Amino acid sequence: MKQIGVGLLGFGTVGAGVVDGLRKNRRLMADRLGVEVVLRKIADLDTTSDRGVPVDPGMLIPDAATVIHDPEIQIVVELIGGTGVARKFILEALNAGKHVVTANKKLLAEYGEEIFSTAEKNGVDVYFGASVGGGIPIIRVLREGLAGNQIHTIHGILNGTCNYILTRMENEGAPFEEVLKAAQEAGYAEADPSLDIDGFDTAHKAVILASLAYGFHVPMAEVQVEGIRNLAGIDVQYARDFGYRIKLLASIQREGNEIEVSVHPTLVSAKHMLATVNDVFNAAMVNGDMSGDTLYYGRGAGRAPTASTVIGDIGDIARNILAGGPRYTRGVCIANTGKLAIRKAEDIESRFYVRMMVADRPGALGIISTILGHCGVSIRAATQKESGETGTGYVPVVFLTNVAKNADLCRALKEIQGAGVVSEAPVKLRVL
Repeated sequence: MKQIGVGLLGFGTVGAGVVDGLRKNRRLMADRLGVEVVLRKIADLDTTSDRGVPVDPGMLIPDAATVIHDPEIQIVVELIGGTGVARKFILEALNAGKHVVTANKKLLAEYGEEIFSTAEKNGVDVYFGASVGGGIPIIRVLREGLAGNQIHTIHGILNGTCNYILTRMENEGAPFEEVLKAAQEAGYAEADPSLDIDGFDTAHKAVILASLAYGFHVPMAEVQVEGIRNLAGIDVQYARDFGYRIKLLASIQREGNEIEVSVHPTLVSAKHMLATVNDVFNAAMVNGDMSGDTLYYGRGAGRAPTASTVIGDIGDIARNILAGGPRYTRGVCIANTGKLAIRKAEDIESRFYVRMMVADRPGALGIISTILGHCGVSIRAATQKESGETGTGYVPVVFLTNVAKNADLCRALKEIQGAGVVSEAPVKLRVL
């Protein structure tokens, strides 16, 4: 049986999972693929630590270049992470005529155009199924299953750390900082959680999905990103009172010739399928013109789910080699017509949740309603909450708006702050 050689760059948690999976299921893969996938070398600066996975003597080496240029290796798997040496090694591998598998969402979001053009130039494949959603096959779905659809929208819960925090904030009424600490202690959040809680991990994944769905590279600088760091527990509870749950949502949607790509804490109806996605789980809902809504759900991170997808990508490339050529040399940039643009933040239209601390005096609400009306923002529902703090002279008031332009609502809130009827800047969240 023909053999396909694999070289692994990075022997961390996911790398160890890939080695373990290839070792345990080597015969199964050969029977399914009609070709034998053989792990030949692993490169990692740490060649002594025990990863709990046996490797043959001499297989683990510190030199990535030796792996990349080994003539018996046809597929290079990059699991180093980051945008430094990982980018250098991937480009070197592609220029050496090697196919590449990566789970590196940040690298693809920021340098995808360079990577895929290099792959196309050299006639090789780049597979990246594990870059979004871990074990969820959302990349494969967009590349293959829904290839015949015009994609209207993608809404995704794509960060398990944030989803875990929001679930506990809602269920336990615990403050953000307390739940974040618990997430770090449980291993769900990094010591520096900024990439997750500030929304940029989700944004990297949103860029990849948007690029696949609409056929052009989406610049990270044009993505509207807001995380959950400043989300107050009181808003989580008020949202629940209205029949909503707050999720950190990636929103990707097309309106005419403009594409919205954004990440925001968003109110999702408790009856919506995405509202049932709890704890560290991820999900993506895709609406196509022919398929309608389809939902993809599972573990978005972790050794086994991510390694499973990486191994699946290795298997696909092995099939391609056996068939005589690559399938996806152009990567995400598959239909660049030059006719689509990213929608500006001020032009985005949505329903909104707004919370204000309003002066407890006659006429205050009338002033607010008048300003909102003059700015073209209509109120769908409103409620005044008990303050909980006597003697402040201000009470919390919560509005749900009808669909409004973001710029109009921002202008209204600025005028309201200048009218002397609120004690602090209003809180504004989007509603799905």
